Amino acid sequence: MTTPLVEAAWLLEHSNDSDVRVVDTRFTLGKPDQGRAVFDAGHIPGAVFVDLERDLSAQVRPDRVGGRHPIPAVERLQAVFARLGISNRHQVVAYDDPSTGAGFYGPHLWWLLRYLGHDQVSVLNGGLPAWLAAGGSLETEQRVYPPAAFHAQLRPEMIVDANAVQARSQAAVLLDSRAPERYWGDVEPLDWKAGHIPGAINANWAEGLRDGFWKSAEAQKARFPETEELIVYCGSGVSAAGNLLAMELGGITHAKLYPGSWSDWISDDTRPVETSLPD
Repeated sequence: MTTPLVEAAWLLEHSNDSDVRVVDTRFTLGKPDQGRAVFDAGHIPGAVFVDLERDLSAQVRPDRVGGRHPIPAVERLQAVFARLGISNRHQVVAYDDPSTGAGFYGPHLWWLLRYLGHDQVSVLNGGLPAWLAAGGSLETEQRVYPPAAFHAQLRPEMIVDANAVQARSQAAVLLDSRAPERYWGDVEPLDWKAGHIPGAINANWAEGLRDGFWKSAEAQKARFPETEELIVYCGSGVSAAGNLLAMELGGITHAKLYPGSWSDWISDDTRPVETSLPD
């Protein structure tokens, strides 16, 4: 199954299937132990936990090149999924908790697995609240699955770096996925410099949700410009996955991610920054 979303009713029926792996991706920026703590307090039965910074990010470089959440080496990611009992044959269902304001961690895992060549991955629509509303229970026990063989087939065409962003054609559209106040540089709670990449337009990833659920395909398609070249970024390449999932729902499949995003862009002081307010 390669659909971007699954509903809670489907997961209630299939969560115990041997070829399904449910992955809890909850995380809180600035509180690196919070995700694990809420997982231990209660999670979807059978789920395994994956940590954004310990498992899915490389170490941040002293010069900040690569941003706050660099993509790890392929070998390391293969080892992470193998340890969790996820093989190339498994259908992965990623979930987080949109009620906390962070519904992009599930999409981030969805995007990352597809980047690694694994298409059998979906996001639980509505996340943990949807599971509970559908009658799902929680458990505190962590399941341990036998180690699996996960072999990546990397898709480098899905990403661009800072040089490609700078050299993009005039026809390319660059989308900043952060909240408007960060895009305009009014506030910057995470990075040492505020503003946005010159020429980027703002498309807040959170606008793709309504009451914690992803909007319809028609609504998603209407959020984005019609162009053959789309590059998406955010603060560190994580929340932008919310827009990439929304685009997929809207039938837009050619967008590329700038993984280092804003936190990588500002690692080089020679790169221009824009903070002008709208007219």
